[in-house]
Amino acid sequence: MSLIPVTILTGFLGSGKTTLLNRILKEQHGHRIAVIENEFGEAGIDNDLLVQGGDEQIVEMNNGCICCTVRGDLVRILGELQAKKSSGLLNFDRVIIETTGLADPAPVAQTFFVDEDIVQHYVLDAIVTMVDAKHAPQQLDEHHEAQEQVGFADRILITKTDVVTPSEVAQLRQRLVKMNPRAKIAQALHGVADINDLLDIRGFNLTAILEIEPDFLTDVDHEHDDDVSSFVFRETRPLDMDRIEDFMGSIVQVYGTQLMRYKGVLNILGINKRVVLQGVHMLMGSDYGSAWKPGETRESKLVFIGRDMPKEILLKGLAQCVAGEVQSV
Repeated sequence: MSLIPVTILTGFLGSGKTTLLNRILKEQHGHRIAVIENEFGEAGIDNDLLVQGGDEQIVEMNNGCICCTVRGDLVRILGELQAKKSSGLLNFDRVIIETTGLADPAPVAQTFFVDEDIVQHYVLDAIVTMVDAKHAPQQLDEHHEAQEQVGFADRILITKTDVVTPSEVAQLRQRLVKMNPRAKIAQALHGVADINDLLDIRGFNLTAILEIEPDFLTDVDHEHDDDVSSFVFRETRPLDMDRIEDFMGSIVQVYGTQLMRYKGVLNILGINKRVVLQGVHMLMGSDYGSAWKPGETRESKLVFIGRDMPKEILLKGLAQCVAGEVQSV
């Protein structure tokens, strides 16, 4: 049975999430979508703003923030949706979760890795983050939630570009690239975005082939000193699987709260397939990717995105995971 893809739509308050979601629901794309919409407060209004009348099933969660007090409700709702789909009561082929603007996306993403019933029926396809071009510079300075949303994104959509100058958009884009070099960045004016670039992209799939681009280190003199940063480990020599498992297991126990996201493709000694490693804070998983082609350069690439990360400890420890290298005591 194929897994139901889930898109987490996040972004700080007023960034345009509901506008984009309405655009998706109105467009004739052929997808049957179930929407889980979360607001912080006893009475929500976003549900009233969403277009109704199609094949969409819209479920409202407005008794708390999805990343904390109502996470259990998210698991319950996903379970109920799947049960109704299996029994024929509902007909949908994907889920979009719109989080409150105050949500940290990490616990929401973790739901799709730690709950067995959810893992059996759903796959986290991508986290799409909306960024308000007008207010994002201040939000990113003052609110860690906004930084978390950017750091976890697989796709970033810059909104409200019509109320700022092109120079301001360019500066914001530069800052976003420095914070998260993996996320593709586009603009979404009044909710207009390419749906095909938001759905079925497998940006958060453990079995996806992750191609890491390390060019983000070129802009080290940016004027902002964001808490969220990133760096990459690269190595052409094969790594020892036992060493890297032991090292990463120890690292996430000590520094897991600072590692917002880490992911990459590893060249492991004795294994003819890529090993795909990906983690969220203290949750880490690995799987086999595609086989290395004959004559192809085998290179390990592992990117880390987080806050106040122990970069030197990580780079030194990973270097000692090279097969045949003598470990220091």
